[in-house]
Order: sequence, then structure tokens, then C-alpha cells
Amino acid sequence: MDALRATDALIVVDVQRDFCPGGALAVPSGDEVVPLLNQWLRVRKLYKAATRDWHPANHCSFQRAGGLWPDHCVQGTPGAEFHPGLNVKAVDLIVSKAADPAKEAYSGFDAPELPAALRAHGVRRLWIGGLATEYCVKATVLDARRQGFDVFVIEDAIRGIEAKPGDIAAAREEMARAGSVFVQTGDVLGRKGRTP
Repeated sequence: MDALRATDALIVVDVQRDFCPGGALAVPSGDEVVPLLNQWLRVRKLYKAATRDWHPANHCSFQRAGGLWPDHCVQGTPGAEFHPGLNVKAVDLIVSKAADPAKEAYSGFDAPELPAALRAHGVRRLWIGGLATEYCVKATVLDARRQGFDVFVIEDAIRGIEAKPGDIAAAREEMARAGSVFVQTGDVLGRKGRTP
């Protein structure tokens, strides 16, 4: 694996209270990604962005509005906050998405400030981890590839919902077909979390 470069960026996808155990739309073992992502957040040379669902109370994705999901990550509520263990102070850019009540927005690239910031910082390669594998992680990875970024998915720092058996495997296959590469934290940062 190549050493990390100054033209690399980390994207932490939706590591919010509502997506972690005890939350309104909990991803099984979702909190397990936090210590791994904190290792990546310690890497000084990386530009770091963190996405979050930032729904209005009447968002179209909610079941009471005909959507798939229970109410979650409503703006200004505790459930919309980042996981308390995540080192948000190290993040350069917080990207709020799905704030339009009439629009779904799984991908961090649905918020125009993310691609604009990455381009402004000369970013060419992305390292992506977070929640949930087959929804917002996959959508962010696929959009990043469409926009021409080289993408590495941090395999040990993603978790999925698996609403139907095989969903996670199918998402991984789709991301790989799009040209993303799966990596393990220890193989890139070293076993003690230091960059090579």
C-alpha cells in the first residue's frame, strides 16, 4: 500500500448517535468504527471531512411521510450528534446532508460543499469509512468514483444494517466494480496507528 499523501482526504460517513447502538436507526456494532476512525483522524497530512444526516422533522425518508425509516438524525436533536467518542475536533469540514424535506440524500456528495472543498484542497484520493455500508457509505463511494477520485474503502471501519440477507455483500461488490479498493486500517497506518 502506498504511503498516505498530502493530496489524500478522509471522509467519515454519518457516525451519529442515531446510527449507533441505542439510537433510533442503530447499525449493529456501529460504534465499533469509532476507535478505528479516530486513528485515521490523527493523521495530520489528511484533509478530513465528516458527513452527517441533518434531517428536518418532516423529512421524506421517515415512515410517517411514506419513507423507509423511523425518524432519525433530526436537526438539533441528540440523535443527530456525532458519536461522543469520535474525535470531531480533528475534522476540517462537517458536511450536513438530507436537509431538504423533499429529497433523499445518502451520499456526502449530495452536499455541494464536499466536492468543492476536496477540489480546493487538491485532493485526488479518498479514504472512506463509517455507517452504513450499503446505504450512505456505498452512495458516497460511488459518487466519489463518478467524480474521478481514487477511492479506498476502510473495510474494518464500516458496518452495515443487512436489512435483507446479502445486502452488505452486494454493496461491497458494487463498490469494488466501480473501482474502489478495500483496505484494512493496520495495513495502511501500521499496527499502532502510525502512518507509514
